[in-house]
Amino acid sequence: MAKRFTLAEAESLLPELERLLRNAIDLKTVLEDAGGTLASIAERAAMAGGVAVNVQQALEARSRRDASAQQLKLTIEEMQQTGCVVKDLDTGLLDFPCFYRGREVYLCWRLGEHGISHWHGIDEGFAGRKPVDEDFLSHHRGDPPN
Repeated sequence: MAKRFTLAEAESLLPELERLLRNAIDLKTVLEDAGGTLASIAERAAMAGGVAVNVQQALEARSRRDASAQQLKLTIEEMQQTGCVVKDLDTGLLDFPCFYRGREVYLCWRLGEHGISHWHGIDEGFAGRKPVDEDFLSHHRGDPPN
């Protein structure tokens, strides 16, 4: 069963999750750049009949791609182990499962925001974000203590 967070629990994880998220975004950029280099090499090779391949450049790009893909996978797994849901690396969007008035919802945080100030239903997504207000603060809960 997924972990459910209180607002305070989710916010306590933000410093570490922000660090991991920034690292994941950087790794994704390296991965995409290396993939672009490999695609460019393949295109040049196809146009030249395969004789103009810079093998060293291709090997280095493949090594960068593979290493960044592995590190990205590990970084995302580390974030998910906290119980948060990585929604979108491009926008730096994380959700934290929570209960509000008896139904499951997500506390919602995006990179650059100062704390968690919004929530949404599990089927609503980012467009359905609502502000955390007094009613939410009074009626939300995480997992019961063990």
